[in-house]
Amino acid sequence: MTDTAPPTLPAGGGIDLGADAYPAGSRYANDDLRPVPLAERRWTTYNFVALWIGMAHCIPSWTLASGLVALGMDWKQAVLTIALANVIVLLPMLLTGHAGPKYGIPFPVLARASFGLRGANLPALIRAAVACCWFGIQTWIGGQGVFVLLGKVFGGWADVSHVGGYPWTLWLCFVLFWALELAVIYRGMDTLRRFENWAAPFVLVGAVVLLVWIANKAGGFGPLLDEPSKVGWGPGFWKIFFPGLMGMIGFWSTLSLNIPDFTRFGKGQRAQVWGQTLGLPTTMTLFALMSVLVTSGSEKVYGAAIWDPVALAGKTDNVFGLLFALITVFVATISVNIAANVVSPAYDLANLAPKIINFRTGALITGVIGVLIMPWKLTSTPELYIFTWLGVVGGLLGTVAGILIADYWIIRRTVLHLADLYLPSGRYWYRGGWNWTAVAAFAVGGVLAVGGSYSTLDAKGTKQGPFPADGLIPFLKPLADYGWAVGLGSSLILYVLLTKARGRAAD
Repeated sequence: MTDTAPPTLPAGGGIDLGADAYPAGSRYANDDLRPVPLAERRWTTYNFVALWIGMAHCIPSWTLASGLVALGMDWKQAVLTIALANVIVLLPMLLTGHAGPKYGIPFPVLARASFGLRGANLPALIRAAVACCWFGIQTWIGGQGVFVLLGKVFGGWADVSHVGGYPWTLWLCFVLFWALELAVIYRGMDTLRRFENWAAPFVLVGAVVLLVWIANKAGGFGPLLDEPSKVGWGPGFWKIFFPGLMGMIGFWSTLSLNIPDFTRFGKGQRAQVWGQTLGLPTTMTLFALMSVLVTSGSEKVYGAAIWDPVALAGKTDNVFGLLFALITVFVATISVNIAANVVSPAYDLANLAPKIINFRTGALITGVIGVLIMPWKLTSTPELYIFTWLGVVGGLLGTVAGILIADYWIIRRTVLHLADLYLPSGRYWYRGGWNWTAVAAFAVGGVLAVGGSYSTLDAKGTKQGPFPADGLIPFLKPLADYGWAVGLGSSLILYVLLTKARGRAAD
């Protein structure tokens, strides 16, 4: 039977699940996965705005925009691409985030409604794997930034013996950075909220300082704005625009799934809707503008576009400036990493074995996996970072988002039965804990989204990625540049059609 009720995105009171109704003894329940009590849903609009400012103002999001400039766009084209991408990704963010304030549940529990109590581990582990990779990337970039800037402050920092092809002092910075991040998140979500509240404005000031510095060296803002596009507005631009747009969407497609991990602490729908609307597209667009202007300025000053802000900051000889940049790198990277890349896999791994893994254990597992995936290889070039990594990730996660939105909004009309989300005897058990309709929609949508993934060729004809130049599945190659949209749209439509063909919500 299909659950029905009118959609209530702009408003809607939260639903509580009393202690007597919560099946704490179920093997699918623990304290971290249980619905947040209404009295503990305290995050306000400002908390969500601060969360997004803290997450958006990081080195990888800076390199998104500067990477587009390095690929040939001018500042207007790069900012347009990023602004449009973040307006697009905001919609699924708000739709999946709705379940948080209403029911107080995290992403893997929400996924049980569509995939089943056991089947939810499929999207949860995909999201966790992506987050673990991102955690490793962010930690490597942060540790590398500390290494570069300390080398400028003290001198001789890199003139040491090498281990695994890198100075042992770089590995030391990486490990210390890693430990500090886990120490913050180990203290829990309330500590994260307080950290984001002050980290957000601090990082914004750091970005403005870098912009003013490069503008001063370039002789004002005029030269930064006058840097021409290398691809124009013709075929060369569109060849970069569409995969670039999907890459920008792919950057936050991760959070479009697990945003309930944060909105479950929201005071209501108004807080999460306004907080995300004010925090995500505006912040990313402003940060993109600063990024492309600084990168354009670096091309004017140094003769080549420097898309890495750490490398650019390292060119100053001012000790105070280097120390300020060092602190900014610390705060910016920790701010986004613990929010975007530790919270989700901690819950996702807890969902895998609730009686064995809790939130803190999941966070530690995330930290270990983040080291094992050797993150330094994924950000070696703009092509690999934006097109291959972000494009493929966005395609897969867009497929999951399509199923979640279809089930929660179209099939169930936002009505969930909380206790059943934790009971193997409930309506979300489906067949053996799996909803095979969701699995089929995911499989088809995933193949369509990423089956045509391909690697570009450089001027010498060398592949810039792990995929064949003509695509994994050649006839799907034309879809690869639109992976996120293809995955979301195809899985959403297929899930609705299959579910309605069965005449019920597959329960």
